[in-house]
Amino acid sequence: MVSLFALIADLLEPKSFAGIFGAAPSVALATLALTIGSKGPQYAANELRAAICGAVAFFVYASLVSWLIMHYRLSAFAATTTLIPLWLGVAFGGWMMFLR
Repeated sequence: MVSLFALIADLLEPKSFAGIFGAAPSVALATLALTIGSKGPQYAANELRAAICGAVAFFVYASLVSWLIMHYRLSAFAATTTLIPLWLGVAFGGWMMFLR
């Protein structure tokens, strides 16, 4: 799995994406394996659902920040700080729907 993500990172431009696809999945898989070993598969499944909700929230946030910067020429600081409540709202909504 790590090699697959490293390959994806190598194919993407700009190369600054390499860290996202190189490190994050590796850390997530290692954490999942350690959690299964120490707390059991049911606990790990709950934690994985929380991670998925967080990832979806971040994807929505990052997509909208990017869109605002490109279409309205906002500064990165203005766009990111303005949409932090959206990120928290999507994450909290996912928690309410799937994890509560």
